[in-house]
Amino acid sequence: MKRLRFVTAGESHGAGIIAWLSGLPADLPVDLERVNRELRRRQLGYGRGGRQKIEKDTVEVIAGVRHGRTIGAPIALRLENREWEKRWKQALPVEDFEGSEEFRRPLTAPRPGHADLAGALKFNWHDARYVLERASARETAARTAAGAFAKLLLGEFGVEILSHVIAVGHARLERAATWEEIQAICGNLDSPLRCVDAETEARMMAEVDAVLRAGNSVGGIFEVVAHGVLPGLGSHAQWDEKLDGGLAQAVMSIQAVKAVEIGSGIQNAVSYGSEVQDTITYDAERRRFARSSNHAGGLEGGITNGEDVVLRGYLKPISTLRRALGTADLETKQAVEAAYERSDVCVVPAAGVVAEAMVALVLADAFLEKFGGDSLGETKRNVSGYRRQLDEF
Repeated sequence: MKRLRFVTAGESHGAGIIAWLSGLPADLPVDLERVNRELRRRQLGYGRGGRQKIEKDTVEVIAGVRHGRTIGAPIALRLENREWEKRWKQALPVEDFEGSEEFRRPLTAPRPGHADLAGALKFNWHDARYVLERASARETAARTAAGAFAKLLLGEFGVEILSHVIAVGHARLERAATWEEIQAICGNLDSPLRCVDAETEARMMAEVDAVLRAGNSVGGIFEVVAHGVLPGLGSHAQWDEKLDGGLAQAVMSIQAVKAVEIGSGIQNAVSYGSEVQDTITYDAERRRFARSSNHAGGLEGGITNGEDVVLRGYLKPISTLRRALGTADLETKQAVEAAYERSDVCVVPAAGVVAEAMVALVLADAFLEKFGGDSLGETKRNVSGYRRQLDEF
């Protein structure tokens, strides 16, 4: 059973988005400014749509925190949707609805690539709005808030999780980024696409400009790096205890992510073993084993090995296009143009922030599974004992 559990609730244009998080130890300091900064990072990025100017996300803690510290009880978080009254206000009967005409009409032209049609078939709806409101990436604001709490816990033990953009469309960073470069670019909220190389970022921006003019959308690749992770999280013993599997599921669950890579996994598949295995060394000064490289992405046999945990998410172009694609009407079954919902053109940097949150939640769960502790002090004592074990190995 998972030690750290979370769920989200809410619709894109409902009253708000909610996250529920259970399992954090008591007495963890809660810095809401850091949580809100994560929410702000999620809203940034070249190619974002108009809604990001409307929703100024800040978290409201409604349970589980007192006097700035966790109390060992489930944490409940709420994020307001500012447009809910004029755009949906779902609590009202349809005949009393006073929102926009757009939201009064059934949405019967499902968008290719979105959950619209599959969800309508599953739930027997002839109005895809009931599906798209929950399938919307607006839900990831709640994930980001919950993940920020997981980051606060991991930060107490020297773990930092950040992301940067590897590719947007055909523009791609063709070199590895250093941890220091990633830290610097993540600290700069004015960075348009959170790419560590300015020339590559300019080409990425040109890609976004081109698809915007064409009424199209563009995907890309983000990389998440977890720095300072102890060896020994996860297990090789059962398939569902392997940490790489849990991390891959977490990142794959993000809207529009269609592939996940750990370390240099894709290149590894077309290389020889001698080219991609990370040879082992021993650092006598640090009293730690290390690797000559990190093709494995910090995970071997489903267990962290002490190197940086590195994952890449491959994000398809989002499904809403101003230049509508062809579809079939849910009611008439006739060929029509897909519905248009106000949307973004490029969300790769934002998806990276969401992936940071998901990686933090999975790593925090594995961390608490190994070290336990009902209070932060107890967890710290357990981690200190394990660090001594590593020193004496």
